[in-house]
Amino acid sequence: MIEPRLASGVLISAIKRILESEGDFATVLKKGDAVSGAILLIGQVRGADPKLYERYPALDGQPVWQRMDLKESGEAAVQDYWKKRCAGDPDLWVFELDVASSARLDGLLTMFI
Repeated sequence: MIEPRLASGVLISAIKRILESEGDFATVLKKGDAVSGAILLIGQVRGADPKLYERYPALDGQPVWQRMDLKESGEAAVQDYWKKRCAGDPDLWVFELDVASSARLDGLLTMFI
């Protein structure tokens, strides 16, 4: 049996509205497939130290955010990574968050699965 899941575009829209209503910043850098596009999230704390997360199904089939470890760190490495991923997956969403603290980012990742 296939379990229903929230469409990617709806999830992105919900996260964006909640973050902005609480004073954080969220923007879509690239729109993907509205229904089933994969989501690559760039999380930053006060505009610094960007980290990449991708939403994957866990062994039980439920989605989880997995941190992507890059060989290099920094804004340029993050930009290069997501642009290469988009070239290989035109349905990919790229979503950037800028929040007030690491704890806030961690909480959001567990809230929006």
